Amino acid sequence: MTQSQARTHLIELDDVSKHYGTVRALEGVSLEVDAGEITCVLGDNGAGKSTLIKIIAGLHQHDGGVLRVEGEETRLTSPREALDRGIATVYQDLAVVGLMPVWRNFFLGSEPRKGVGPFKRMDVDFMRRTTHEQLLRMGIDLRDVDQPIGTLSGGERQCVAIARAVYFGAKVLVLDEPTAALGVKQSGVVLKYVAAARDQGLGVVLITHNPHHAYLVGDRFVLLKRGTMVGRHTRDEITLEELTRQMAGGSELDDLRHELEKSTS
Repeated sequence: MTQSQARTHLIELDDVSKHYGTVRALEGVSLEVDAGEITCVLGDNGAGKSTLIKIIAGLHQHDGGVLRVEGEETRLTSPREALDRGIATVYQDLAVVGLMPVWRNFFLGSEPRKGVGPFKRMDVDFMRRTTHEQLLRMGIDLRDVDQPIGTLSGGERQCVAIARAVYFGAKVLVLDEPTAALGVKQSGVVLKYVAAARDQGLGVVLITHNPHHAYLVGDRFVLLKRGTMVGRHTRDEITLEELTRQMAGGSELDDLRHELEKSTS
């Protein structure tokens, strides 16, 4: 057995499908997520990206194919189970409380406490110190972790969410369109921290409709269209130009160009 054959993926989807009644949301989708690599899932609205996220995050269960987590065939039944298996999902709208300080959002729902009995209280000093240290470890130099998280830019809030997932022991980080609402500079900041998570050994699933962002950081690329997989490539198998062409419609775009040239001639 070769080393590649013996390799156990953090997550593996093999011919996975999902239907809602008569509606086909996903059909025959396969992908792998490995430690220290970024798998990019590309597609326009309605391509099936959201359904794929929900299956990996434990919100919905697949009804065809196989999902494996660290080599074990499984069916994730809840987001809590996914988290317990080391799968953290950061959604586009971010689950943060804008008026709360950065450190409180960092530990939201998992606040450490000190003291005993009626004197037990949140360990605020630990949370402040740890938040600053963990952000700094990811390369985020945020001097004031007491500022409301709502005062941060969209890119900075995404980066706090990524650092939080890393700190709480995620093995797989699923990012739902983290650069969708950001400008060029802020998108670059987020992609830098996505790469930092990869460099710390996490397996990353980056959901995006932007092939340029995907190609900057991606190791694998899966292209979805109307719930089906229309492309699956490793980085050394495809150029940015071809990835962009496939994302834009490939042969359909060529047919449209041909039609437009005829109409203007």
